[in-house]
This record gives sequence, C-alpha cells and structure tokens, in this order.
Amino acid sequence: MNEKKIITSPFHDDTIKSLKAGEMVYLSGVVYTGRDAAHKRMCESLKAGMPMPFDFQGAAIYYAGPCPPKPGKPIGSVGPTTSGRMDLYAPALMDKGLKVMIGKGLRDTEVKNSIVKHGGIYFAAIGGAAALMGKCVESAEVIAYEDLGTEAVRRLVVKELPVIVAIDSMGNDMYTEGRKQYATK
Repeated sequence: MNEKKIITSPFHDDTIKSLKAGEMVYLSGVVYTGRDAAHKRMCESLKAGMPMPFDFQGAAIYYAGPCPPKPGKPIGSVGPTTSGRMDLYAPALMDKGLKVMIGKGLRDTEVKNSIVKHGGIYFAAIGGAAALMGKCVESAEVIAYEDLGTEAVRRLVVKELPVIVAIDSMGNDMYTEGRKQYATK
C-alpha cells in the first residue's frame, strides 16, 4: 500500500520536481486563494510596479472563492474554480516567481509552457467536494482586495488538503495523457 504523501509549504524546487502527473498528495501549510478578479488586479499591479499581496516564492495559489464561514469555523465551503479562467494571468505571475497553482480543469499551452520553464506545478483539487475541502482549512484571513468579497485574496492555513498532480514540472499532463490513453482503447 502506498504511503500518504504530505507536502508542506513553502514548496521547494526539489519537492516540486519529485512529483509526477497523476500522483495524489496532501498539502499542509499556507495556501493563498484568488480568482479572476484578484488575478487581474495582481497583473495590473505588476505592470504598475506595485507590490504583490504575498510573496510568490514557494507559495501556492488556490483558484477558489470561499463561502462565508459558519459560526466558530474559519471558512465555509472552498471548492476549486475552473483554472482556465486564470490562464490569461498565470504566465505573468509565474514570471514573477509563482510556481504552484491549484484548481480544476485543463490549462492552455502557454500555461503549460510556463510551468515547464519555471519548474512549476499545477494541482487539481476535487471539484464538487467544497465542504470537504473547507474542513482542511485551519485558519483564513483576507490579505488583499477585500472589496472583491469572495474573490478577495485570502491566506489559508490548511492541513492535508487533498490534490492530484495534474501537470508536473516536466509538462506531463494527466488530462491530455488520459485522453490519449482512452483514445487508443
């Protein structure tokens, strides 16, 4: 039986390079959230020479817009957003040091090329299980763009957030590899 693989932020190059497409891992530590509106603002800030809301080095961004928390909980449901919505912005953020992204669905060729160029990784989170994902969050705080509501950038502390390596640092893509596998049957 395979041992449960837990990786902790900040995420280091050696750890990222050791992960292979299709592998299940559990993330612990700090993860930031942000969706399209936050990504757009971050890219506008980059162009204007303004600071980012968090240091990208070793950080992970989770494409999610969490629901408000129930009393006594740090966060509500926190399911992944379709990653393709961030494809326009991801390469620019990766050029500035971002390497780890979490979401759901396919990425375009430019993002895959940026992942390989920067030795990054893209994790697929479990869609449709937002309440389960929310139970992995130990704390949450808005750190930027509070006016965006659920799309504000949040700093989450997670424990064993389940994800699958969708695109590894070599560009192996579980989505396209899976389609090729089924096309030959």
